[in-house]
Amino acid sequence: MTASRTLSRVAALRAPGWTGARRWPDRVGLALASTFLGASMTPSLVPRGWLIQAVVSGIVAAAGYSLGVLTGFLWRRLGAPGIDPGVQRVAWVLLLVGGPLGVLVMTVLGARWQHELRALMGLGPPAAWWQPAALVAGLGLAVLLVLLGRGLRWGARRVSALLRRWLSPETARVLGAVLTALLVLGILDGIVVRALFAVADQTFRVSDRTVTADLSPPTSGLRSGSPSSLVAWETLGSQGRAFVTGGPTERELAAFSRGPVTPPIRVYAGLSSRARVRDRAALVVAELERTGAFERAVLCVMTTTGTGWIDPAAASALEHLWAGDTALATMQYSYLPSWVSFLVDGSRAAEAGRVLFEAISERWSQLPETDRPRLLVFGESLGADGSEAAFSGVADLRNRTDGVLWVGPPNFSRLWSSFVERRDPGTPQHLPIYDGGATVRFASHPDDLRRPATPWYPPRVAYLQHASDPVVWWSPRLLLRRPDWLAEPPGRDVHPAVRWVPLVTFAQVTGDLVNAQRAPVGHGHRYGPMLADAWAAIAPPPGWSDADTERLRGLIAAEVAAAEG
Repeated sequence: MTASRTLSRVAALRAPGWTGARRWPDRVGLALASTFLGASMTPSLVPRGWLIQAVVSGIVAAAGYSLGVLTGFLWRRLGAPGIDPGVQRVAWVLLLVGGPLGVLVMTVLGARWQHELRALMGLGPPAAWWQPAALVAGLGLAVLLVLLGRGLRWGARRVSALLRRWLSPETARVLGAVLTALLVLGILDGIVVRALFAVADQTFRVSDRTVTADLSPPTSGLRSGSPSSLVAWETLGSQGRAFVTGGPTERELAAFSRGPVTPPIRVYAGLSSRARVRDRAALVVAELERTGAFERAVLCVMTTTGTGWIDPAAASALEHLWAGDTALATMQYSYLPSWVSFLVDGSRAAEAGRVLFEAISERWSQLPETDRPRLLVFGESLGADGSEAAFSGVADLRNRTDGVLWVGPPNFSRLWSSFVERRDPGTPQHLPIYDGGATVRFASHPDDLRRPATPWYPPRVAYLQHASDPVVWWSPRLLLRRPDWLAEPPGRDVHPAVRWVPLVTFAQVTGDLVNAQRAPVGHGHRYGPMLADAWAAIAPPPGWSDADTERLRGLIAAEVAAAEG
């Protein structure tokens, strides 16, 4: 049997009609699936593991196939003219030959791009089996998802057939599809999603409340959880206990400062410390009063991530900068990872950031201006978004703070979005300049803090955002809209082959979120030593020099490396 006769028989199986006579695979669906599968091999923001690549490839290939089937269905339903059988046979030949060949070429290129992206971030090449394994697993997942979709369509048809006993065919068809969709969504939301969240809730709740033997309550009264503290050690949560027992010792501070030092104050209230957010904030203020925090040179209000975590590098850098004459204050609003906390209740971080700052600011503002400590603000990741909630804009930041550091803010952060959208003309989205850099500046590298070469007036506000940080750039708008950062020349650690493809780029950057914290320091969602440069630029003590900043950066880099080792 010749190839042309075989293709003719395949085409003959594809009789028109919605009722189920059509056989698969769908021609347009295969074309789009192949295109999306190949596009999924292009690089994105951070290196991907083979499993993440397989999941991304499988999902986008299945989505491409479904979109192609839907396109063909709408074409027929709208009464569009059919395609000549000869053209169809040529199309099948091109698809059956060109589709696999195109995917193979993109797979080879994808392996090279991943090698180049890893080299750009100082990593070695991936294993030789990485790309083939990702391709095979991705194809398997795509077929599974398509079969699942066909099963749902079969179910919708059965429901429609049942409804035709009482309703017209058109009404039964639409209602059958709607009822099936509602049933699936109900199962996913009511059973699957809730079960997953329940498991996550129980797992992280137990982890948060477990008091490990390797940590003991602090003995210094300058720390929450100590014998003289108003906050019980057991109520701090796992991240709170790590926070109050961490940080540099007086000896380490003295070794860096080469002069007199003061033991730092760290105040923390856990979820179990008080039930209500306002009560936890009031407890933090009471702890600040008890420890004498309002008499320090610097008081920093910090908003945690979802789990209650504060970046140790951010805390240590500020304490070294001011030789320990600091008070760091924060509280927990969740024990779930930031992405889960955002999905469960995205308002928790904003409420915690606003209530805590307002409680501390109210007490701080009662002090004589000459006796007040510098009031600084810090937030990282979801903590940056929560911290922003306390302020209405630049004027509010100027009036109520002495400096702000926000690190890796999510794309939905309100103030960040407004500053980036209103950036000075000609400046890129990944590294904007706002209002000539007079108050707010953006940096992906320490040198960016000096850009532009115009005065940076106090109080200074800095956003740290790597061009390769998916937390900063992920947005549902990526589904159908190309953002400016993908239309402009790429940032310093973004591969030049990164391109926007509808649906595909959204899936890629979503996959990047999983690897954001696994990128090397200085890329992705890892800021490490640059926190030292940022604090030194925002709130330097008297007599501080560029050489001191270099020493501080090196010290924080060593601490980060030691923590990873």
